[in-house]
Amino acid sequence: MKNLIKILAVFFAVSFIGVSCSNNNDEPVMSQTIYAIASRDSDLSSLKAAIDKADLAATLDASVGTYTVFAPSNAAFNTFLQANGFASLNDVPVAALKQILLNHVLATRVTSGDIATGYVSTLAKGAASSTRNLSMFINNASGVKINGISNVTKADIMATNGVIHKVDAVIGLLTIVTHALANPNFTSLVAALTRNDMPDFVGILGGTASSPFTVFAPTNAAFTSLLGELGLPNLAAVPTATLENVLKYHVVAGASVASTDLVNNMSVTTFQGGMSTITTTGGAKITDANNRVSNIILTDVQCSNGIVHAIDRVLLP
Repeated sequence: MKNLIKILAVFFAVSFIGVSCSNNNDEPVMSQTIYAIASRDSDLSSLKAAIDKADLAATLDASVGTYTVFAPSNAAFNTFLQANGFASLNDVPVAALKQILLNHVLATRVTSGDIATGYVSTLAKGAASSTRNLSMFINNASGVKINGISNVTKADIMATNGVIHKVDAVIGLLTIVTHALANPNFTSLVAALTRNDMPDFVGILGGTASSPFTVFAPTNAAFTSLLGELGLPNLAAVPTATLENVLKYHVVAGASVASTDLVNNMSVTTFQGGMSTITTTGGAKITDANNRVSNIILTDVQCSNGIVHAIDRVLLP
């Protein structure tokens, strides 16, 4: 009898502990929404305040969903505010803040095991297009870096309506220039654009005057091939006038031409003033003024001030 009483006592004690834990206010993370997790994390208090200000709480507090949120820390928000001349979060215009926050959100759930180097679409939109969402470049070559500026510091915080990855910098709306800087396949293009004898291509392609732009961006391999074709040892050996004309020949000003806008035998007037021709039979290609053909190998990198398509051969006017 005494043994039975002891067994029953242990049973009721364990049951009481279980009930007490189940009533604890700190619910398991998996039973919380993205908004609820941000609300309870002291290091995401700025993000929570920004979500409230931008009227996105209802979206991120929905009971079901498949969102991926790259969540900037409080320190990341402080750096962002200082860099952009804002005294506090209250000084950021609501419309701008909303798009900045949406630029941290993907429509699909992407865990760390699914992250691959390449482009994805965020929920944000920029001035260049009211219909096309902005692109994000993710590089997982060494850790996970987003748009060349923000690192994932903690991954896979699971929520009922998606997943959170903490990041150490606010991910701004990238221009054509900053997107080119983010992708290591465009280092030769960036070097050409920023050569000290060139016009201010960074200011032009990073700004809004003459925008939106369409840029057909040669890869590093395309520049290497060009140097061999011209018999030059390196990019520095390309004459100033030649390089300037070549770079301008890859830009269309005043138009954001997506892949869906390309048609066969389409004539393109470039920023340089010359013409090129786009064909779509057997895949999209560009024929330059010297009848040289380049394949369009990547399309529709949407930037805040235009759109980028990658090509595998440098065009010559």
